[in-house]
Amino acid sequence: MNRLADRVTLITGGAAGIGKATAERFAEEGARVVVCDLNVAAGEAVAATLGPEASFFRVDIADRRAVQAWVEAVVARYGRIDVLVNNAGVLRDGLLVRFKDGELVKQMPEEDFDLVVAVNLKGVFNCAQAVAPVMIRQGGGVILNATSVVGLDGNFGQTNYVATKAGVIGMTRVWARELGRHGIRVNAVAPGFTLTEMVQQMPEHILEGMVARTPIGRMGQPRDIANAYLFLASDEAGFITGEVLRVDGGIVVGT
Repeated sequence: MNRLADRVTLITGGAAGIGKATAERFAEEGARVVVCDLNVAAGEAVAATLGPEASFFRVDIADRRAVQAWVEAVVARYGRIDVLVNNAGVLRDGLLVRFKDGELVKQMPEEDFDLVVAVNLKGVFNCAQAVAPVMIRQGGGVILNATSVVGLDGNFGQTNYVATKAGVIGMTRVWARELGRHGIRVNAVAPGFTLTEMVQQMPEHILEGMVARTPIGRMGQPRDIANAYLFLASDEAGFITGEVLRVDGGIVVGT
């Protein structure tokens, strides 16, 4: 099929993991894919595999001016932006506070909280705000945001990450209301445990625990998430907006 023929698609954090899989999946369906990331070598390598219409930009999505310059460069080259996939994100896990023998021994560093918020929440805001005027002027588009099952359920040791992913859900629903009259659909995807390069480096017993908590009996593959993005970006999802699609194998997130 050619469900995204010639649609200009921006994918943040597209150098690896779910972002890379999404770039590949969208290119298979005819999209002209624009990848951004901080990892230049990996990002350029991904773009090189996607054909002559693909391109890579080094962008720090936490930097509003850098995002605006990226969007302007994309419009100058491609003439339009049809889909934005806000995929980029970071982790800096830690307990809110850790006590031992009645004494405070550690707490989540403020800089870890601020970094995760800057990338995972403000970065999504930056990209959507820069792209929305382009989509409004051209008469429509699709914005897709990466949240997580932990943004819905919470998770031990992830105050900062969960806060951002819950915030992304809230922004998704606001933007669906604000931008719908302009022909722009806004949805979010909430992956469960997904076997990205980062996750593959975890100890075997941790991976086994993830599988044990997933009723379908396996971890997600990046392509599973990419397929969800593809559906939501396509005309098949033309009457879906303001939704959060869980792609999690039925996982139960607990303590």
